[in-house]
Amino acid sequence: MILDHIGYNVRDFAISKAFYVQALAPLGIVVLAQGDGWAMVGRDGKPQFWFGQLGAPQTGLHLAFAATDREQVRGFHAAALAAGGKDNGAPGTRPHYHEHYYGAFVHDPDGHNIEACCHEPAP
Repeated sequence: MILDHIGYNVRDFAISKAFYVQALAPLGIVVLAQGDGWAMVGRDGKPQFWFGQLGAPQTGLHLAFAATDREQVRGFHAAALAAGGKDNGAPGTRPHYHEHYYGAFVHDPDGHNIEACCHEPAP
């Protein structure tokens, strides 16, 4: 891991929170802290991603969340679509990244490219 945490501003906190809570649940990522217009999420008690409505929203971000296996990637994709995300790449291998790269992509409510990926070979 090279980053400790990352965060950005969103247009509508309530919509983004509902999206991220549902989309990231299959990855074991939950809200760990929140306040008026912001939330921090992570797993194992470590907040590593925050989002909030605290200023002008950024645009054009790509965030990739680590999955422990391919089933989590598929669960993320399904949950993100159910939460209102727009498909940007169904779960599958991406051999142009590397032999075992398995990922799925969605656009979040602000249009950011959100991904879940796994680097493990198929079982």
